[in-house]
Amino acid sequence: MSRILLTVLILYSWSSSAQTHYSDDMPKLENPVSVEYLQKNLAKRHPRLVLNEKNEATLREKLKSDPVIQNVYAAIRLNTESILQKPLLERKQVGRRLLGTSREFLYRINMLAMVYRVDQEMRVLERINDEVLAVSSFSDWNPSHFLDVAEMALGVALALDWTAGDLPDATKQLAIQALVDKGIKPSWPEGKQPGWAYGTNNWNQVCNGGMIAASIAVAEHEPELAAKTIHRALDGLPVSLIEYGPDGVYPEGSTYWGYGTSYSVITIAMLESALGTDFGMGEYPAFQESAVFRLLCNAPSGWYYNFADCGDQRGQNGDFTLAWFATKSGNSAFFEKERFLRNPEEMGKLTRLTGAALVWLAQFEPSRSEPIPSSWKGEGANPIVIFNGGENDPNQYYFGGKGGRGTVNHGNMDAGSFIFELDGIRWVIDPGNQPYHELEKTGFNLWARCQDCERWNLLTKNNYGHSTITVNNELHKVDGLVEMTSFQSGANPRVSFDMAPAFGDLLASASRSFLKEGTRSLLIEDKISISDSTETVTWQLMTQAEVAVIDGGLILSQQGKQLKISNITHPGMKVEIVNLDPPPLELDRKIDGLKRIEYRYPAAMFEDGNGNIGILLSGE
Repeated sequence: MSRILLTVLILYSWSSSAQTHYSDDMPKLENPVSVEYLQKNLAKRHPRLVLNEKNEATLREKLKSDPVIQNVYAAIRLNTESILQKPLLERKQVGRRLLGTSREFLYRINMLAMVYRVDQEMRVLERINDEVLAVSSFSDWNPSHFLDVAEMALGVALALDWTAGDLPDATKQLAIQALVDKGIKPSWPEGKQPGWAYGTNNWNQVCNGGMIAASIAVAEHEPELAAKTIHRALDGLPVSLIEYGPDGVYPEGSTYWGYGTSYSVITIAMLESALGTDFGMGEYPAFQESAVFRLLCNAPSGWYYNFADCGDQRGQNGDFTLAWFATKSGNSAFFEKERFLRNPEEMGKLTRLTGAALVWLAQFEPSRSEPIPSSWKGEGANPIVIFNGGENDPNQYYFGGKGGRGTVNHGNMDAGSFIFELDGIRWVIDPGNQPYHELEKTGFNLWARCQDCERWNLLTKNNYGHSTITVNNELHKVDGLVEMTSFQSGANPRVSFDMAPAFGDLLASASRSFLKEGTRSLLIEDKISISDSTETVTWQLMTQAEVAVIDGGLILSQQGKQLKISNITHPGMKVEIVNLDPPPLELDRKIDGLKRIEYRYPAAMFEDGNGNIGILLSGE
């Protein structure tokens, strides 16, 4: 029987009044969870969260012989030794968040509890006890920003589970009560459904995952509360999982893929180990395909394709979340072996779910290695396309382009924007993200996404900071969805986007195409039809390179290499270089050497109201 059910889910009495956020054709998860179901199916022995008897046996066997598992565990031990020298955590809230403390606790437990599980050292158990007592005694876990609660609850649940009854009874009782009073009950404010429970973004994945962990941990003590909370999670998770469709693109960008997806995979691992099934999460449409998205967002320079609120550069260690997909698929392309084999002392502070990840690392058995596509598209809420030169490309060619709209989760006014690398150098950049708290503490409203909201004042968020088209010096239409209209793969891949929704009545029509013209070149073509409202069309390119103007274009210079920009359609067109270092606003992110290259086309230049703009980027 398939675990993906397309019928409307029948809700239990405790959630019958809750509004579900499904469309009728949205795939649902199998959801038989009730008190009786948990009593019958929940594993009675500990550990049962990610680890269970079978998984632990596999892990211990691999620790004897597998160099990757031995190496990662050595790094976990080094992290544990560092933690033992640190003071215990205190309830220190930064702005609206306790999240830093919650994440540090979850990290500490992943290190400490895994080492205790493997080596049974009493000094480590004593430190786990002290850590759990500290956070369980906090006044609360900051339910007003529920991510904080979710990550803390996961840490406490793992601490209880992986120590398998070895903590003092008083500690266990305090921790269980904290999970109930500071974790699960605040997730039912006045008995209602919180917005994140059925939200479309990473909060859904993180918060529901944390509540599943807490509920499994307290199921024997609070069976009704645990059952209804797990049931709600399985009911709500598809609303976030559907966002991966249809091709695997995570709309919030690669680093948020790392956040949201890490919680989805640990949730799957917990459900499988504790209940023997993931209820269809791992088989959810496009979820498995998202591993290709993640891998392709890693550019040769070491930077991500950092669209949306994505971080800039990936770390040097292996991708533990991506490795889960390797374990499930057998595809060694998702298993970054050499990175997992880095010197443990050079790995530094590990990610906060590394202890859990060691379990699925140990389960990996390679069965295939599929080449990563050299041209790939992903549609959906924030459509993107990536061209690269394939494995061992001497040119280190990399292009990423996108459509989308500003109202997508963590989205920007960046429709039509692109990045470009050659020779491992990023020539055309995305300005990326900037720290939230530094903005929020000034009273800046970062999260509202109306057309005139403050978010769009920032260069990292508006179209003035991206390599796209701007009309009449105005902002893009925040809710105008720019979609992909055609895609052609092969040696010279090509993609087109309908740009018109980004401009409303400022243009009659607009399309943007990207063509990999050769192994060292990219052609950008814009077809414009003006309207009565059109005054100026500005073609923009963002770079940190040195810029020199030449006949017919420009030369960019960086790291001893050069890139030529040729205005194919208007070789005599005047070009402007706008210095954005320092940036326009004090709150803007400072990016060293940032410049915006502009070609400004007055409406009168478009003969009969129509015109083409063709710009070629080519390596010397």
